[in-house]
Amino acid sequence: MRHVAQAAANGAGGSIDYRLARERTITAFLSGEATRSEVCDAQSELMRNARECGRVSDVPCPICRENNVVEVTYIFGPRLPAAGRCMVTDADYERIRRRTGDFTAYEVEVCPTCRWNHLLRTNPVV
Repeated sequence: MRHVAQAAANGAGGSIDYRLARERTITAFLSGEATRSEVCDAQSELMRNARECGRVSDVPCPICRENNVVEVTYIFGPRLPAAGRCMVTDADYERIRRRTGDFTAYEVEVCPTCRWNHLLRTNPVV
């Protein structure tokens, strides 16, 4: 979501970027240390959310390179489902942002073709 990226850019504390872990996973696959089934293991619900709620990025899938990855954002926090809430629109994000409590956004990339998925970053919802 646009607002999540703004929170990170504005210096909101608690932002974590998982690029190094992502690169390590990709390197493990390319070197044969990890199999495709180990790195392309997106669950059905994540695949459905990617199809229905995700935003296609300009980043090609690092595993199959057949399609660009889709980014899906989940928000976790008080009075939300244990599995988080998938954000579909900026209006969804704004409703959460106005609530009282600490909320965290988890941005995940998913390949609609090979099921690659990886946590990109977490950010506080501000």
